[in-house]
Amino acid sequence: MKLYDSATAPSPRRVRIFLSEKGVKIPTVQLDLRAGEQFQPEFRALNPQCTVPVLQLDSGAGITDVIAICRYIEELHPAPSLMGRDAEERALIECWVRRIEWDGIVAIQEAFRNSAPGLEHRALPGPLPLDQIPALAERGRRRATHFFAWLDARLADHAYVCGSDFTIADISALVATDFAARAKLDLRAQLRHLERWYDDVASRPSAKA
Repeated sequence: MKLYDSATAPSPRRVRIFLSEKGVKIPTVQLDLRAGEQFQPEFRALNPQCTVPVLQLDSGAGITDVIAICRYIEELHPAPSLMGRDAEERALIECWVRRIEWDGIVAIQEAFRNSAPGLEHRALPGPLPLDQIPALAERGRRRATHFFAWLDARLADHAYVCGSDFTIADISALVATDFAARAKLDLRAQLRHLERWYDDVASRPSAKA
């Protein structure tokens, strides 16, 4: 088993933090995305979408979705639980994770990839060269601003996104917050509950993964 990773990309960082929280080490292959290594035939055969992360199993199969990778690891290493201990917890955590992905990570990606100078023809990850659309960058910024206001309100009376326990939802929100800073959408100073939560989760050793 090995993990295809890129130290500069937000998505594989979610997996690295998850593995660090679990205390699990997996051999890693680093891809240089700027050099286009994700488009090389060997990697494209493993993941035709040309994205990271990918967890290649001993059988040769490749898991190409962040949550699917984490769920696989959670099945192998249940403790500490990061995805829920029973049906209700698992469903609620996944519900929050999907909202963080769609309203947060995707919105920030929309803003970032449609405005970054080095991504003129890479407005979406994957094999297709797609031009930037400035209107989508503005829409992404508006969506992200709304997302962080919602997250701040959620954290007003919750220690963590899903309640009293640190979960994969917090991992996803942490990565979204740091990704927003890269996209010049850092709103933490204006949102005190988000700032309190961020100081907590960013101080965990796993955040450096």
